[in-house]
Amino acid sequence: MKHFINLKDIPAKDLRRILIDAKKRKNVRKKLNNLDSDKGTPLKGKLLIQMFEKSSLRTRLSFFLAISQLSGRTLTLRPDELHLSKGGESIEDTAKILSNFGDAFMLRTDNDKKLEEFKKHLTIPIINGLSPSSHPTQILSDVFTVEEIKKKPISKLNITWIGDSNNVLNSLIAASIKFSFKLKVGCPKKYQPNKSMMNYIKKNKNKITIYNDPKKAVEGADVIFSDKVISMNDKVNKKRKLRDFKNFKISKNLMKKCPRAIFLHCLPRGSEVDENVFKSKQSKVWQQALNRVHVQKSILLYCFGKLR
Repeated sequence: MKHFINLKDIPAKDLRRILIDAKKRKNVRKKLNNLDSDKGTPLKGKLLIQMFEKSSLRTRLSFFLAISQLSGRTLTLRPDELHLSKGGESIEDTAKILSNFGDAFMLRTDNDKKLEEFKKHLTIPIINGLSPSSHPTQILSDVFTVEEIKKKPISKLNITWIGDSNNVLNSLIAASIKFSFKLKVGCPKKYQPNKSMMNYIKKNKNKITIYNDPKKAVEGADVIFSDKVISMNDKVNKKRKLRDFKNFKISKNLMKKCPRAIFLHCLPRGSEVDENVFKSKQSKVWQQALNRVHVQKSILLYCFGKLR
């Protein structure tokens, strides 16, 4: 049994094994329907329990299809229906019930400590579907998409992030260290990664550079990532923050500085990218979103110890 909470805690060789497995699984599904099972029905009889404390579209859909294609089933719980939030039942007691009824637990949460507390008491794998500090399933899938489109290891590519320092960037930084790729981060000075992330960068051999000028950040880029400037439950002065990021919009002129680059966005989008970029040939956001199914299948198999 293995957990999947933060890319920082997972060996690089295991992350690569997940990507290799996902590529094989995607290749053999070209003529199959969404709910057709993978050969061998590897997770037949297994139940994935999901709980979403934050809004979800892509994570919810992709995990449903992932476990279904592996011949398992999923049950989605609403936190406002549980005693955990309504009746004050402890995480420990909730975890014991989840472990008795399910085979894996996927949690999308607004509290990192809650993930660790569940991990402490669960006897089944837990997967982080998004937390305030990390979005590991998203970024591992993004690495898969980059390599699929560019047809080379990500270690040989120049990656750029333009936007706020959030949970998605934290996981991208961790991926940069795990997969040894160059990462340029473009953001206003007061929105740089926090002290903990900066210390993590310094403690590891890395190829990460922070720029406060988006034009410098995109120089030589093979891939440009972005995300919403105003994240879910972002408790800030929204007008001021949008104003601070005014010069960091992904525009057609900015993309012209790196004509070979593809554009990726974890969605949903906001005003941080121009419409003519989002719908351009450089944009690969729909392929990016769909690939989450394939990678999350292999993440599930990793957690169950059943990677091929």
